[in-house]
Amino acid sequence: MNAIKVLPKRVYELIAAGEVVERPASVVKELVENSIDAGASQITVEIKNGGIAYIRVTDNGIGIRAGEVRTAFLSHATSKIGEDADLYSIETLGFRGEALASIAAVSKVEMMTRTRDENSGVLFKMQSGEETAFQEAGCPAGSTLIVRDLFYNTPARMKFLKKDVYEGNAVASVMEKLALSRSDIAFKFIRDGKIALQTPGDGKTESAVYAVFGSSIFSNMMKASYRIGDIAVSGFVSAPSGARMNKNLQLFFLNGRFIKNQTADQLDIKTYKGFLVPGKYPACVLYIEMPPGKVDVNVHPAKTEVRFENEKELFHAVYYAAKTANEAYAQSFTAAAPSQESDAKRASDTGDSILLPPDRENKEQKAADATSGLGDGYKAAETLTAAAYRLTPAEREPVQVTFPESGFMTDGYAGNDLSVPKGLRRMPDGSAAEGSGKPEEFIVIGEVFETYFIVQTADAVFFIDKHAAHERMIYDSIKSSSGHAPSQLLLVPVCVNLTQEEYTAAVENLALLENAGFLVEDFGPGTVIVRQAPMHTDLADIADMVVETSGYLAENKNDTVPKKLDWLYHSVACRAAVKAGSFTSEQEREQFVREVFASPSVRNCPHGRPVMFRMDRRELEKRFDRA
Repeated sequence: MNAIKVLPKRVYELIAAGEVVERPASVVKELVENSIDAGASQITVEIKNGGIAYIRVTDNGIGIRAGEVRTAFLSHATSKIGEDADLYSIETLGFRGEALASIAAVSKVEMMTRTRDENSGVLFKMQSGEETAFQEAGCPAGSTLIVRDLFYNTPARMKFLKKDVYEGNAVASVMEKLALSRSDIAFKFIRDGKIALQTPGDGKTESAVYAVFGSSIFSNMMKASYRIGDIAVSGFVSAPSGARMNKNLQLFFLNGRFIKNQTADQLDIKTYKGFLVPGKYPACVLYIEMPPGKVDVNVHPAKTEVRFENEKELFHAVYYAAKTANEAYAQSFTAAAPSQESDAKRASDTGDSILLPPDRENKEQKAADATSGLGDGYKAAETLTAAAYRLTPAEREPVQVTFPESGFMTDGYAGNDLSVPKGLRRMPDGSAAEGSGKPEEFIVIGEVFETYFIVQTADAVFFIDKHAAHERMIYDSIKSSSGHAPSQLLLVPVCVNLTQEEYTAAVENLALLENAGFLVEDFGPGTVIVRQAPMHTDLADIADMVVETSGYLAENKNDTVPKKLDWLYHSVACRAAVKAGSFTSEQEREQFVREVFASPSVRNCPHGRPVMFRMDRRELEKRFDRA
């Protein structure tokens, strides 16, 4: 048995570094939080190769005195707390005193810093936790910290890092959250020599939100605020029209710190009930202010997980902030008659809570004027879906269909016999015959709930779910086309704003998207443009489809190509299929049923739900005690 001993300094520093420094994004987070705590009003972050090769953080904060620089790199050295009581009222982002020591243990670090009352600064260098240089240097007031070759001395950690682009995206995501957390600080983020993010630092929350999210998302945001006791919530929530297919844009900040909390994440469940269709989620940027003594941020080294003294009170504050914003949004529609103006322009004119940056008003109106000038051509593009789905007219009379020898859709259906009855069958010459493989007579009785077709044959009644059946038809059609789904050229291309992770996933999978019927092009950081979309797709669904697909590709980047393609085919088929609750004419119903009966593969929708069920005449008679 090994003897108990104290670990060498080098070993316990590497262990501590593993808790704080997981990837380049965590390094950037810790360093920028130090800059914020130092009172900086300008912070510049630059990375190269995803932050693995190079990270630079420069600020104009208070700096560090020359005599305290070495101390700053010792474990648990900090100026933010001094005794145990301070842990119960933490007002700074950092307080554990672990970041600099942990970063220096697994990289090559260089710091230049100077306080405003000193004439010269200090250049300090460390490598693998050991000092290599300490000398006087000329530098501006504030601090600049450069981190090179992250994890160069820990190959086991290095091999778990992802590709440069993914690590860079993680850094970009951290920078977006930091920029949103402090609108009074001017942030600049430089990625491989290009400015990826820049905020004005004017103290206006809407300026930061606009800089991070862009105009298309920001224009669908509503102001929200509410106070319960000493808990105040303010910020922005999206209008129902700005809902997304995932929760990636639900961001919560507590006393200036980005947090993850399950209570706050329940925003969409009750607040938007009746406003959103299932599967859609609102975007939000909400700022929670409460006394530091009512929250514990000392839960995890990353400091994003927190515990509240009263979770219920927090939920109510967030709930009513979003609820009152939604109620104001709903009232804005009942108070005014519909207008031809764009939503964003109308909101600007009437004072509604949907926001529009003043410098964008004229551009939005010009875009609306340009669209209206397209006239009937533009309307034709919008109604292309309905035209594509309109089926060939047929006479309102019994229709004859030939069934396969094995009977209709019997395989794989235990307990529900969907075989076509062997009753009356009409031969081409009009005579009757028994057996399979001959035309079968059916009549479409009608449709109930604008969803289910009722079809009568000689001795049975079929109930067909039109959405599930059509979804299966489209899915089979895409797969049979060898991955080249039929698509339609858009008269007006659609621009889609994405998060950093979604954008990268979309750009890296353009060929995959094309196989599913999308022609997507890179349109600059965070934006793609869609020029073609799968046939039958509603134009209003295109942006949501691209967001949903990009989110899936970002979260499941390790899936095999066939699995990704199958998911895409499922998604396209579901979106393009005729919707439950939509109107279908008599001619459409008959042609639709003809195609369902003639397609043995239409047993289940791609998700596994049944397409139809059958009730024999005898079973129906039993229910009325006639048998």
